[in-house]
Amino acid sequence: MDGIEIAPFRSLDEFLLSQSRFQIPDFNNPEKWSNRIVNNLLYYQTNYFLSAVLIFLVITFLNPGHMILGIITMASIFGLLYYLSFKQAQVKNIKKNHPMVVMISTFCVGYFFIYQIGCVIAFLLGVMMPVVFTVVHASLRLRNIKNKVTSVAETLGVSKKTPMALFLDEWGIEPEVKYLS
Repeated sequence: MDGIEIAPFRSLDEFLLSQSRFQIPDFNNPEKWSNRIVNNLLYYQTNYFLSAVLIFLVITFLNPGHMILGIITMASIFGLLYYLSFKQAQVKNIKKNHPMVVMISTFCVGYFFIYQIGCVIAFLLGVMMPVVFTVVHASLRLRNIKNKVTSVAETLGVSKKTPMALFLDEWGIEPEVKYLS
């Protein structure tokens, strides 16, 4: 993966403790709220990844059999999507034109199979808890000066691409520079 850079780990003090400032977002301005989420996802991506792994491991430790079945099921579904997007031009075009619809549909198909297997609770706790934690933190965390400078550098292409930037590109989400306040 040439040109990809792992974002630095932000201190626990900056991520959650005394230096961090939290505020309920302005729900009347969804563009600004969305921009806050995207920029926090890019800035704290390593912290989010480690938090997700920690939550996932705790849930896996509590429900190992169900989590293994859920992981195999979701990996198979997403692996099939990945394979088909390279082998079938129609799937690639649909994924390119409607990335959110394809991702949500893939999750729904995976959820259906997990429901049939009977390990829904483990899936919801193990996979959705890290996602919920990440979205709630990214929504509530106010951006600091370092966050704003980093997001401008990322948006203007001055810095290398990060894994979260590639993930957001897959979903068709791009950060905007217009909300720096």
